[in-house]
Amino acid sequence: MRPPTSLVSSALCILCAHVVSASLPLVDFDRMGTVALTGAFAGLGISDNSTVATSFDSSTATLLSRASDGALTALGSTDKGGSILAGCALNDVFYFGGNFSSINGTSASYIASYSASSDSFSTLGSGGPNGPVHALYCDASNNNVWAGGKFTSPASSVAVWETKSSQWSSPPFGGLSGASAEVLAITTNSSASSLLFAGSFTVSYGNATVNSTNNPSVPYSPGASSFSSSLVPIGLQTAQIVAQPASSESGFNDIEDILCPAGADGAGNTWLAGDGQTAVITARAFSLLSARGIRLGNTFVDGRGTTGFTLTTIPDNTVQTMTYLDPTTGQNQTCSNPCPLLTNSSILYQDFLFSDSLDITGFQLQLTEWQGAGAGLHIMQLLSSGAYASAVASNNTQSCYAPGSSNVTFTGSWTEKQATTNIPGTVQTVLVSDVAVGTSASSGPSVTWLPYVSASGTYDAYMIVPGCSNFQDCGLRTSVSVTVFPGSGLQPWVTTIAQTNTDDQSTLIYSGPVVPSSPNFEMTIEMTLADSPTGSGENGQYELVAGNVELVLTSANITANATGSGNGTSSASANSFGFFEWPLSSSSASSTVSAQVAVPTSAETSLDRVGVDLLSALGGAGSLTSNAPAVSAVVQHSSGALFIGGSFTLSSGSASGASNIVAYKNGALAALSKDGLNGPVTSLTVDGDNLFVGGDFTDTSSASNGALAGVASYSIGSDSWSSLSSGLNGAVASLDYVSGRLLVAGNFSELRTSSASESVEQVSGFAAWDTANSTWVNTGGYLIGSMTFVGNGTSSTDGEFVAGNVQASLQIGATGFVMVQNGADGEPELSPLGVQLTGNSTSATSTSSSLSKRRYAHVHRSKWLPRVDVFKRMFEKRATATTLAPLPPAPASSAPAVFAGAFWTNSSSNEKVIVIGGNFSFTSGGSTYENVAIYDNSSDTITPLQGNQINGTIRTLLVQGDKLFIGGDFTLEGTNAMGFAIYDLAEQSWDMSGVAALSPSSGSDVIVRSITASPSQTDVIIVAGTFAQAGSTVCRAICSYNYASEQWSALGNGIQGEVASVGYTESKQDIIVVAGSLALADSTAANVALYSVSNSTWTALGEASSLPGPVTAVAVNDYNTSSIFAAGRASDNTSSFLYFWDGQSWSSVGSSLDAATDVTQLVMVPLQNTHTSNAVIQSDRVLMMSGALTDSSFGNASAALFDGQSFTPYIVTASASGSAGVLYGLIHSFSTFSFAQKHFLATGIVILISIAIAAGIVFLLALIGILWTLFSRRDDKIKLDSGPVDEDDDSSHRPSSLLEHINAATRATVLGEGAFGPSAEKQAAAGATAGESDPFQPDADNYMRAETPSDAIAGTMGVEDMTRSAHARYSFDGGGEGELPLSAGQEIEVLDDGDAAWWYARDVRSGREGVVPAAYVY
Repeated sequence: MRPPTSLVSSALCILCAHVVSASLPLVDFDRMGTVALTGAFAGLGISDNSTVATSFDSSTATLLSRASDGALTALGSTDKGGSILAGCALNDVFYFGGNFSSINGTSASYIASYSASSDSFSTLGSGGPNGPVHALYCDASNNNVWAGGKFTSPASSVAVWETKSSQWSSPPFGGLSGASAEVLAITTNSSASSLLFAGSFTVSYGNATVNSTNNPSVPYSPGASSFSSSLVPIGLQTAQIVAQPASSESGFNDIEDILCPAGADGAGNTWLAGDGQTAVITARAFSLLSARGIRLGNTFVDGRGTTGFTLTTIPDNTVQTMTYLDPTTGQNQTCSNPCPLLTNSSILYQDFLFSDSLDITGFQLQLTEWQGAGAGLHIMQLLSSGAYASAVASNNTQSCYAPGSSNVTFTGSWTEKQATTNIPGTVQTVLVSDVAVGTSASSGPSVTWLPYVSASGTYDAYMIVPGCSNFQDCGLRTSVSVTVFPGSGLQPWVTTIAQTNTDDQSTLIYSGPVVPSSPNFEMTIEMTLADSPTGSGENGQYELVAGNVELVLTSANITANATGSGNGTSSASANSFGFFEWPLSSSSASSTVSAQVAVPTSAETSLDRVGVDLLSALGGAGSLTSNAPAVSAVVQHSSGALFIGGSFTLSSGSASGASNIVAYKNGALAALSKDGLNGPVTSLTVDGDNLFVGGDFTDTSSASNGALAGVASYSIGSDSWSSLSSGLNGAVASLDYVSGRLLVAGNFSELRTSSASESVEQVSGFAAWDTANSTWVNTGGYLIGSMTFVGNGTSSTDGEFVAGNVQASLQIGATGFVMVQNGADGEPELSPLGVQLTGNSTSATSTSSSLSKRRYAHVHRSKWLPRVDVFKRMFEKRATATTLAPLPPAPASSAPAVFAGAFWTNSSSNEKVIVIGGNFSFTSGGSTYENVAIYDNSSDTITPLQGNQINGTIRTLLVQGDKLFIGGDFTLEGTNAMGFAIYDLAEQSWDMSGVAALSPSSGSDVIVRSITASPSQTDVIIVAGTFAQAGSTVCRAICSYNYASEQWSALGNGIQGEVASVGYTESKQDIIVVAGSLALADSTAANVALYSVSNSTWTALGEASSLPGPVTAVAVNDYNTSSIFAAGRASDNTSSFLYFWDGQSWSSVGSSLDAATDVTQLVMVPLQNTHTSNAVIQSDRVLMMSGALTDSSFGNASAALFDGQSFTPYIVTASASGSAGVLYGLIHSFSTFSFAQKHFLATGIVILISIAIAAGIVFLLALIGILWTLFSRRDDKIKLDSGPVDEDDDSSHRPSSLLEHINAATRATVLGEGAFGPSAEKQAAAGATAGESDPFQPDADNYMRAETPSDAIAGTMGVEDMTRSAHARYSFDGGGEGELPLSAGQEIEVLDDGDAAWWYARDVRSGREGVVPAAYVY
């Protein structure tokens, strides 16, 4: 089942008009500790804020690059209806082919290139393939690109692009033809010494001689090429030709004299125009003609002649641009209006060719320029596409120079039937024959065409089947068998074609060499009733229809290298199908091998017998038309065994009964276990002894394993099949094996993870299989579509390319949780959840994504961000004591969704994990758990909370020490807990003893939306949401909980309503900022209120009418009461808002937000760069707004950055089905962090400064020594003071600032002792520590640590010297400026111990930094 066309796939245009800075703000994630993004999404992309016009139209084909980490970047799309089917990389250029006419606006037919270095597409010269390209191979040793497909130019089915000369050429063996004349795969043998071609074509082997037969009656002219001179002129004897004005001179005014002049230029063989006048010659055939160009011969009578002309085709009235051979230079030239006609009497005629064959009904020739008295012509002939014949004998007019007209013969009864065509004024006449249903082919009627062919060459033969609608005989139509006899002993070719087409249809019946018989220069095409006619006929009768046959010349060369003699017949010893090997050492332009005629015995390879045996096993040439077999893929194992996959069934030989895949080993075909597969094979790849097979199958041929769906693994050593889980629910088009993973592209939407039908994972067209762990894993990128190709990338991209019909794509795929840190150049580096989350059993919508964790570096060129629309929302009225507007619920989110996260460090093992909560399920140890889990990022493992399970949704999490506080709308099995629970992470058990449960108001449920730690109170958390009381304590919507005493307490006299978000302000963070749909206890409306912890009072922040409605998110800028942001929705739900509190009043700063915006979180984040400072937000930070956002300045997004003046789109998300995703917010491990940016000098400069300081110290010490000597000689003037040490030298004097701390450290360095002198504390500690081993061992754990001032020495010190773990020996109040409070036993991280008395340290739990007494630390 294909995913529905989603809102994600609609166009998104991210505008730059409102951008303040020239580049995207670089958020400094590392300064916040470990950071993650949570939400309801399956795909996530980072915007680079460039102007992006993305429209993933699934009717086009899109090419995407895939980085080594799996991240996807869309590069460009083809024209509508286009497809990309093949690709290969050569150096920094990726070549890709398919069926398209343009890519990303660049005109390119069937094949193009992409340069990673210039990020641009290019066409590959002119003269390339003129039909679909199915296969590409990049030959790095010769810098050539081999193309295979269904085309006729520059050779049949195979072409070579020479990168050095930037030119197309035919392959050394001339091309491949026969059968469908189509190459579907090109690869190398196991030693990379030969190219292996697979498809639908035939090759003959053996020594042969083929006559190069040409009609000697065709006169030579240097104005024609061997190609154009081989084209048969169309007889215009029955056409209406009008030429005006004509000369009045007798013998020069009959235009028919020049159609096939009987003599030299002169009277009776030349036509002259009226003197001094432009002549117009109009020819109308009133029937469809397939024309390739025009042949004109000039006149030289009396010095007259045409020098310029223009040709317009009828009925399209198009002035044609034509190509001609300039005999003076030997080069091809193009012309249009006018085209030159040479006045050299040695040039009998010139041929002017159209760019391709045209279906016309006539032409108009204007002679616009002349010499002498006027214009004139000696020869005028319309050139066919090659040769032709009609089943209606009267239409076979004799062509000029032909020994006779094309002929037709019949058996049975045939009558003429005529109908109009869709071209006004034209009719078509055909022959029809009625035959009784059940008549055998041998007993039925037949028709044989004998078209005149003027020269041997390579031709495509087509049968024109008139549509049954015009003839009103659709019910009578059936199928016919057509046999082509190419001549010169070449093998006849049989094709079965249906004549039930409603419109006129041109069907290819042969492609290959044609050698006409001599002396009539004919070849033969025969049509009979098919052996198994289709349809039931009418009244017991079928009707056979015979119209025209056409031969289209593709090459005038068909010589074969022959060592023996012959009389025009082939002595080929064997014929093959679908497979051809060509040694790369033979890839020379001087090669005379012709695979279209016969490959001599001397050029045969050991593998060429594969095609011979395959044709024989299929049942010979007759089987190729009835079953239309094809070889789609080949691969050779290192053992030499060759595996051939495609669409075929073998009926004889050593592998009789094998279907769709077969091996060739020990010189013979060999069936695989269970006779292969029950559907076509499209792709093969080998990993060691494992063969991976992709295609459209569901089991083995003998129905032994129903899990082999779309993709399968075959063990070469044990000859056995195994499944990839339970397969896919659709067909596979392409496989690629890279770095232990099998990449799978195709038309599928589900991975079947087990035999149970409900055990599926949603994917869309692209999947990855981990071969080592035998499991489906995260592909990396987010993709929805039907993919047709996956292959290796270029040398600079270090990844792969993926292509197909894309509906939606984002940078990464992830299920609701992505970790983020600073990457290269400051860009975000993303790591999605590395385990499987799925929708739980209680979810209305279940989605999933894949598994394995990877890291993704955001690249600035990621320009393809689909538009994400918003959700329709339902609002519920909730009763409160005061009538308040309802609090808008969180945006609707399908499972799996992660709404909250918290970080915990196991104090005993120092292991760091992440607790996630939301609406999801996962599997661990064979059991399924829901909604809360512990995720170990280092090992990509997920474990449940032990004991009773939670039933419901988790919305907020908080870790304090080893305690995990959980909030949401849930119940806990075995307890009376509602919406709030406590879990002991260290003991791995619930800690609910003594915890009074929350209870709701009548008619409502308990919902806890926020749990935060009170910074100004010890062991106290603030719980907020929707509830009425905690135990017996009445505390509506918000309550404090002391987890040491297990006591709930109301906050002052409380509030009314519902709380959505909580923040803190003031220097000691003792004021709580509460937002939602609120009123104070006295019923004063206040959607944002402040609570003072110190005096237990509530106040409204601003006037009640200042905010339009309930607030869903609030953020305080660095604890500043005069810088608060609030977002929400209007009371009437008609609009959304973002307001700013400046200390005096609220003002709107989000006027560009659309009404449908829902904001789930506001958070201030630090920057690595800066923006223009303004009165709202400082230059070193921005406000990150998350949710489901729409804005007039950037369109749609899941997160945006606000710099105080404008919004910058930042993150876009989408669900697994392609619908909109929601980003619920950002979580970080540091409870506090600094916004101030730190700038460090380069290592070299630091070294120079260090040297200068050292030199200064040496000088200072020398000066002190000199001064000491001088003063010691003045003993009578020196009196030593034996009093106490100055107070400044006491360690009890704390540095009042960080600068003083640094000064103290400097003093310690210079004087060689503590800058503040010895202290009692230090002396007391000395004894305790004297006998201990050094506790300060190197700490290699650098788990996403924010930068510190001590990082300045990173250039000269190893990582292990920069920090070390330590613990507090005593408690320390840390009340002074720049000091860090300590609790006895607390774990800290020492950042700088350069001062003997005071050390600079960090609290590992909160991330807070400051100075501590050195003696208090061990």
